Amino acid sequence: MTETATPWSREAWKASEPIFEAIKNLPFITELADGTLPAETFRRYIEQDNLYITQYSRVLAHIASRLDDIDEMDTFLKFAGDGVATEKALHSMYVTGGTIEMSPACLFYTSLLKSQALEPVEVEAAAVLPCFWIYLATGKYILSTARMEGNPYAEWIKAYSNEEFDKATDLAIAICDRLAASSTPEMRARMTDIYVKCSRLEWLFWQTAYEPRPWEI
Repeated sequence: MTETATPWSREAWKASEPIFEAIKNLPFITELADGTLPAETFRRYIEQDNLYITQYSRVLAHIASRLDDIDEMDTFLKFAGDGVATEKALHSMYVTGGTIEMSPACLFYTSLLKSQALEPVEVEAAAVLPCFWIYLATGKYILSTARMEGNPYAEWIKAYSNEEFDKATDLAIAICDRLAASSTPEMRARMTDIYVKCSRLEWLFWQTAYEPRPWEI
C-alpha cells in the first residue's frame, strides 16, 4: 500500500472535466435551465431516472456492506435510504405511473454499476461517485444560469443544488479518497477509469432523454 499527498478525487475530477463541460452544453441542460425543455422530454428522463435509482440504491447498500469503517458503512446506508426516499418523493411530482421499460442507456449504466460488485470496494465506490458529484456540479451550474421564476423544473433544480446534497457529495468524495489513500497506484488508476466511464454514462443518460435511442428490435 502507498500513501499519496494528492487526493484521488482531484485526479478523478481532472480526468472527467471535459465530460462535465460537454454535459453543461447539452440541449437538455440548457433548455432545463431556461424552462423551455419539452415536458415529454423531461418526463422521459424522470421515468428512466426512477428506474435507475432503484438499482443505484441497491449498489449503495452493497458498498455499505463491504466497508470496514462503521461510520462510513452507516453513511452509505443513509445514502441508500434517506437520499433515495427524497429523490423518489421528487419523482412523484413528475412521474405519472405505468410500466416503463429500461432504455438501453439506463440498462447499460445500471448493469455496469452492478457488475462492480465483483471488483474491489474501492472501484465499486468510485463507480457511484459521478451520480453524486456530476449531478451536484450540474445542478449548481443550472442554478447559476436558470430562469427560476415560472420554470416548471424549479423544484428539480433546487433539489440537486441544495446544501444537503452538497454535504452528501462531500462525504462520498471523502470516503473514496480514504479508500484510495491506502491503496496502490494501480488501484487508484482503476478507480479513475471507472469514474470516467460512469461520468460518460451520466452524459449519455441526459443526451438520450433529449434524443431517444430506444431498442431497435
